[in-house]
Amino acid sequence: MKYIFSIFFCLLLLATSAKEIFSDGALVKNVKTIQLYQQNNQMSLPIINLNSSDLLELHFDDLDGYVKNYFYTFQLCNEDWQEVGLSQFDYIKGFTQNRISQYRVASIALTKYIHYQALLPERGIVPTKSGNYLLKVYLNGDVKQLSFTKKFYVLDNKATIGAQVLQPFDNQLFRTHHRIQVSVNTTVLNPVNPQQQVKINILQNNRTDNMVRNIQPAFIRGNVLEYNGEQDCLFPAGKEYRWVDLRSFRLETERVETIDKNVQPNEVFVKVDGERSQLRYAFFRDLNGWFNIAALENINPFWQGDYANVHFTFATNNNQPLPKKNMFLVGAFTNGQMNNETKMEFNANKGVYEKTMLLKQGYYTYTYATKDADNQNAKADVTLTDGNFWETENDYTIFVYFRSLSGRHDELVGMNNINSRNGRNGF
Repeated sequence: MKYIFSIFFCLLLLATSAKEIFSDGALVKNVKTIQLYQQNNQMSLPIINLNSSDLLELHFDDLDGYVKNYFYTFQLCNEDWQEVGLSQFDYIKGFTQNRISQYRVASIALTKYIHYQALLPERGIVPTKSGNYLLKVYLNGDVKQLSFTKKFYVLDNKATIGAQVLQPFDNQLFRTHHRIQVSVNTTVLNPVNPQQQVKINILQNNRTDNMVRNIQPAFIRGNVLEYNGEQDCLFPAGKEYRWVDLRSFRLETERVETIDKNVQPNEVFVKVDGERSQLRYAFFRDLNGWFNIAALENINPFWQGDYANVHFTFATNNNQPLPKKNMFLVGAFTNGQMNNETKMEFNANKGVYEKTMLLKQGYYTYTYATKDADNQNAKADVTLTDGNFWETENDYTIFVYFRSLSGRHDELVGMNNINSRNGRNGF
């Protein structure tokens, strides 16, 4: 029994550790508006090339309002975002941690906060291997005081990726889904067993909840792997993202119902969103779930932008809760998390779903997704809230990973980004 209990306890610790490693976002309530992106491009995946001069911008706010000693480090992960069994000295050149020394006290804004920022990687701490990385930010040089984590990628481009977005042959999915066809040229890698050594992951609009992974090539032609199975790379197309312009708390923009300026933080009420699954598709340009920190009435929104409690409301057609479904607010500003922080609560008196989030001035795009209440592992679905239409414009990012026969982690050897509309006939 002692041995059984010990094994069970170890497995429990591993599961907990894996869950923490996979998490992405704030772990404390005082840290808000975490951003990590390519320099000067807020709407980009945090990707840098190995041994290059590429830089990532890190931004976040501490609403406690006084200066703290924040440190950061890098954690190398495999393609499934599980921690690798390597010493940090094996994949970091220089120090294993560094202090964030650049910060500004919020000015003009009525909400008190300290804005921290950094350009990564700094010369004193540089990743030396390609792959998935987790940025860990913590207090006082103590990793146990972890404040938040953020994923980023280091690319060593060795594989050529060809990809295109097609309509499925299945007549039940023809009008509602996108099928991604991928070919990977592995001539430089020359894998002995490509089915096991080469892995691909596909993201739709940077969402990890419906990521496609663990698929095998349908054909192998020499050093070219073809991933074109009819059921392998399918994504519900969804609909264009909803949006709200919060760049000003003085101006009630098109999607804002009212703003209560008599309280601090201000209360912003977004116009009620309804079901769009039965509405015909109409194209408009959106940010595919991204958000952009910006302001109309100040110079630098990063340390001059204010905060407000933003109230989102979703009304079903019959003003009744969706049976056996949980609804979540989905967008880059929620870090793709589907938990109590993003779960919509049904207000029986009003017959609507509601959620309030503390957001900084900016332009936000979002959607509503549902999951089975009885199945925590079910994928999020927008069928009931937005519907699926193959005409929808979506971004798809393909990652290719490779592990050599003597390798101890998954290297990121290829990346390609394609759009479901750009370059397609008829658009």
